[in-house]
Amino acid sequence: MSCRQSNANTGGDEDTAVQARTPVTITSVSYDSLQQYIELNATSSYLQKGFVKSNMLGYLKKVNVRIGDYVHSGQPLFVVQTKESKAIGNSVNNLNPDFKFSGVNTIVANANGFITELDHQPGDYVQDGEQLAIISDEGSFAFIMSVPYEDRQFIPLGLHVDVILPDKERLSGTVSSSMPLVDSVSQTQNFTVRVKTGQRIPPNLVATVRILKVFKTAAPTLPKETILSDETQSEYWVMKLINDSTAVKVPVKKGIETGDKVEILAPAFSANDKVLLTGNYGLSDTALVTVQK
Repeated sequence: MSCRQSNANTGGDEDTAVQARTPVTITSVSYDSLQQYIELNATSSYLQKGFVKSNMLGYLKKVNVRIGDYVHSGQPLFVVQTKESKAIGNSVNNLNPDFKFSGVNTIVANANGFITELDHQPGDYVQDGEQLAIISDEGSFAFIMSVPYEDRQFIPLGLHVDVILPDKERLSGTVSSSMPLVDSVSQTQNFTVRVKTGQRIPPNLVATVRILKVFKTAAPTLPKETILSDETQSEYWVMKLINDSTAVKVPVKKGIETGDKVEILAPAFSANDKVLLTGNYGLSDTALVTVQK
């Protein structure tokens, strides 16, 4: 009687042991090309401004532009009439038409660009040399990119980059110059990115610039799901099969992460090593598992 009871208990223990095995799926290391990018903000800007000034003392007779208008070099912007001409009027010409006296002068744009500031309106009295408007020079348009100082080594002058606008449009750009100053708070240095585009982009538009930081070919990788970590994410490990039913904890050192792949710097896994893909979370070292097809 006792023997039969003992055998029954033994069978129950074996069933419990089988049930304690965690169902898992497995994968193995693969060798892939990996790229790591730096994504930086860049703000559109006109680096040079043209100042339109009065070249005589008098009154503004006409103002032919408004703020935001695009103007071409040589385009008439203002008409200035001298105070003497305004006071005398056509009296001189009435006395002697040969004088052809007008006392009126036209002031033209000195660059292609947008009117970003307009300081006077018709009827205003202006001094000789007084500022009338500011033109943002279209030829000086560029994106200003703020780069953390530690990453400046990855951005040589002449580097070709993609500038991604908020509407996802991509522009081809070239890093043309760097500013010899570093922001004391953010510790960033400004770089100028010139772009090729037929459209007129307004200033202060924030775009994204992608810079290739690291490129590796045939790097050993594992899916992100295989990588486990502690609460502080200071230690990482995978669960590796050492036989058909036992998985052990193997500490790993991560490299580049891209998409769903993680580069494994150490240890060196072989193509025959089996790593747990699913069912690995919460397993202790030397866990019993059942591999599912």
